[in-house]
Amino acid sequence: MLPPPETTRVTQTRVACDGATDIPGGAALGHPRVWLQIDETGYVDCGYCDRRFVLIGGPADGADQAQLPDHGDGAGR
Repeated sequence: MLPPPETTRVTQTRVACDGATDIPGGAALGHPRVWLQIDETGYVDCGYCDRRFVLIGGPADGADQAQLPDHGDGAGR
C-alpha cells in the first residue's frame, strides 16, 4: 500500500474538502467542495484528491497511514 498523498489531522468528524485549501490560486486548481464524514475508523479519504482526514485522538491518529486501506464515504454525502 502507498500512503495517502496528504494527511490532515482534524478535530471534527465532518470535514469539507475542495482539493485546494492550501494551494495558492484557490479552488480554481482544486475540485468541487465535498463534505466527508469520519466514522469509527477515525479517518476518511476524499474521493477526488485522496487527501486523508484523520480525527485527532481517534483510532487512526498516530497509525502508519501507509498500512491503512483507502476509506472514502462518497463525495457529497
